[in-house]
Amino acid sequence: MSSCPLCPRTAPDGQHLCQLHAGELRGWLTELPRQALLLEQFVAAGGQPPEGRLGGSGRAHAPLPVDLRVLVLLGPGRHDPVLGTDDDGEAPIAAVLGAWAGHIAYHHPAAHRDPHGTARTQPCDQAWPTHGETIPGWCTWLLAYLPYALTLPLAAELHRQIGDLVRRIRNLTHTTPQQHPRAAPCPACGLCPLVRTDGRWHIHCLNCGHQMTPEQYDQHAARFVQAVQDEQASSSADGHAA
Repeated sequence: MSSCPLCPRTAPDGQHLCQLHAGELRGWLTELPRQALLLEQFVAAGGQPPEGRLGGSGRAHAPLPVDLRVLVLLGPGRHDPVLGTDDDGEAPIAAVLGAWAGHIAYHHPAAHRDPHGTARTQPCDQAWPTHGETIPGWCTWLLAYLPYALTLPLAAELHRQIGDLVRRIRNLTHTTPQQHPRAAPCPACGLCPLVRTDGRWHIHCLNCGHQMTPEQYDQHAARFVQAVQDEQASSSADGHAA
């Protein structure tokens, strides 16, 4: 067990982020494809003539200008995951995701046999997203390899850069996933900040980062309610006995 570099919490064995920050990273990678779709709608809206088109090729009004920041985020570009910089200072979404996938793939061991049948292990040549080199494709790849990425020393830098990217996008789309508090307290730390966040599968604790599937939470909540009811019944029985 080691300390999380982003907070005083403890990271699981072999990992460099606590459960809370690992869950944040997982949630951001799940959120990014939906945010990218919103950005694409902004581009489409800017490229289409508004209501009031005149006959022929004339327009009643000029098309709405497209925010250059949106075009940068959706366009091509380069990014260095180690330096965290690019030529313009703000890399596109796909460039950031693809660069991190390549960095993770380079460190991920790949087993193969040479022509003589000898087993060898060496880093992968590059990342190959099943769904193509798109924002959804890169996010799917990164989510699949996130357990390994969390074992790399740069896991905290991955968290920082993806977090910065998500905040840039949210500033344009004005959409932030909402948190929905749960009634039962966290079974790990005993406090109550268990929440379900839009776009995240696991229910998680805002205090210690403990995660539960919805099914696990339902079972935990049922046991918690039963324990409360048993305690109330016991207190009531003691009161009558007195």
